[in-house]
Order: sequence, then C-alpha cells, then structure tokens
Amino acid sequence: MSTPLIENISGPAAKKYAQRRAAKGKPIRFKPREDSVGPRPGWVTYALLSIVLIASVFPLYYTAILGSSTRTEIAQSALPRLFPGPNLLDNIIAIVSNHQIDFWMSALNSIIVAVVVSAATVFFSTLAGFSFAKLGFRGKNGLYVFVIATLVIPMQLGTVPMFIMMNEFGWIDSLAALIVPSLVGAFGVFWMTQYLKEALPYELIEAARVDGASVLRTFWSIALPAARPAAATLALFTFVGSWNEFFWPSVVLRSQKTLPLVIPQLSGAFTADHALIMSGVFLIALPLLVAFVFLGKQLVAGVMAGAVKG
Repeated sequence: MSTPLIENISGPAAKKYAQRRAAKGKPIRFKPREDSVGPRPGWVTYALLSIVLIASVFPLYYTAILGSSTRTEIAQSALPRLFPGPNLLDNIIAIVSNHQIDFWMSALNSIIVAVVVSAATVFFSTLAGFSFAKLGFRGKNGLYVFVIATLVIPMQLGTVPMFIMMNEFGWIDSLAALIVPSLVGAFGVFWMTQYLKEALPYELIEAARVDGASVLRTFWSIALPAARPAAATLALFTFVGSWNEFFWPSVVLRSQKTLPLVIPQLSGAFTADHALIMSGVFLIALPLLVAFVFLGKQLVAGVMAGAVKG
C-alpha cells in the first residue's frame, strides 16, 4: 500500500510509520479479510431478533386464528386453533358480499385517499426539503424550526378548528376533508431535508444553474431523482398511515366510509361476531402485508440511506 494512501486513510503518523517499515524492508501490505465488514453476530443477537420477530408477527397471526374460528370456538377458548382454517375465507367472502357495509366502495375510497396523500406528501416534502437543504432565503432556519416544532403538537388538539374549517368549505362527508389536510406533513419535510443535505451535492445544482435551468427544473431533474430512495420509504410509511387512519375519517365522514370505518359496522346491535370482525381486520391488513413483502428491500434501503446521509 502506498504511503500517500495510508496518509489519506490514517493520517501523517501512520505515513511516517509506513515509511520506517519500508526503509527496513518490511512494507505494509494490505490483505482484505473475510471478516472486514465486522464480526458475525452471536446467539444473543439472534435470540433478541427472534423475540422481536415473534412479537411483531403474533398479532397478525392471532387475528387470522380468530378470523378462521367460529363464535362458539372463540367463546370456549382464547386460542381456538393453532393454524388458520377454512372459515377465514368464508368470513372474508361474507364481508365482501355484505351489502350493508358497501365494502368495495369503502375500499375504493381508502385507495384514492392513500394514493393521493402518499403522492402529494412525497412531492411537497421533497420540494420543501430541497428548499431547506440547498436554497438560501431569509428566515430559512426559523421557518424550518417552526415546521419541526409542529411535530410535538398532538393531532387531537386541532380536531375542532379543523372540523370547523372543513364545515366552512363544505367538505364534510367528502374525501377532500381527508386528502387536503394531509397533503404534506412536518415529518416528511424533516425526512427529506436531512436526506438531501448530504445526498445532493452543490456541484450538481451549480452545474444546472450554469446550464440555465430554473429552480423548479433543477428540482425536477436533479433533486427529485436523487431523493428516490428516501422518497420511496416516505411514500410507503405515508400510505400505511393513511390506509389505517380511523380517528379523523370517523369525525368528518357520514355516508361515505373507508375500510377502517367498516369494521365497527360488522358488530350487531346486541352481540358482536368476533370471528367476522377479526376477519375484516385481517382483510384490511392483507394489502399492507403484501406491499411490505414486495417492497421490503426498497424500504430497508431507504431507511439505511436516510440513516447514513442524515
């Protein structure tokens, strides 16, 4: 290994040490090691990861177990069976074909809201992150601190004024009441700002300016592609949060429903069919499970990229 490379890696002292060894005829030779990436984790690490995995998967597994049981089996035992049975499919078919809850319209509403909110959050958060990370304007730091400070305010505190605004706009019982207030969030702005600070070199921005590109053109052609890993992770998190949202839709929706609002309607006036309810819960969680299976690598890559860049 050359002494200039040693100096760049380990400093001047390491360079002098390498020169002394080279003068004695014992130059430093670099040999890549198989364990250069670090030691292999021990059994304690695997045991802890196994516990976390079981704790994470068990609620979904238990939901599938209860959903595949009958009301009598649930009344007799807290764990009616060890593996899901054929009743799960029968209960799902009963939910989908139930005309009282209008399952397919509720599913369409959930898809529209989740997709639009995810796309808008990614676009506006990336645009704001690009502005805070790479553009200079008066009051930038104070505005950024103000945006981040909104994260400490509970959403429930803004329910009453937000409801009044939606009522003034005539958006009660409309999907606009779910979409417009969620077009961008403070967490998304923080996430994209921290990522773009390191992922987007100033040299690219200066080169775009020299070529005559406007700020929006620079954002669209340079910043947005550079933010793709973090944007994919933000989109997935936003989609999950919007898909599972229950509190705000229950406040502003009346005749229209989303999937989380359909589940309480499966209960009767005096008795609750827990098997049917658990089947509905599993049915709502199933699309998210499929999304995580197919987009798991992209999610991990985005999280790791954000951790390294931020």
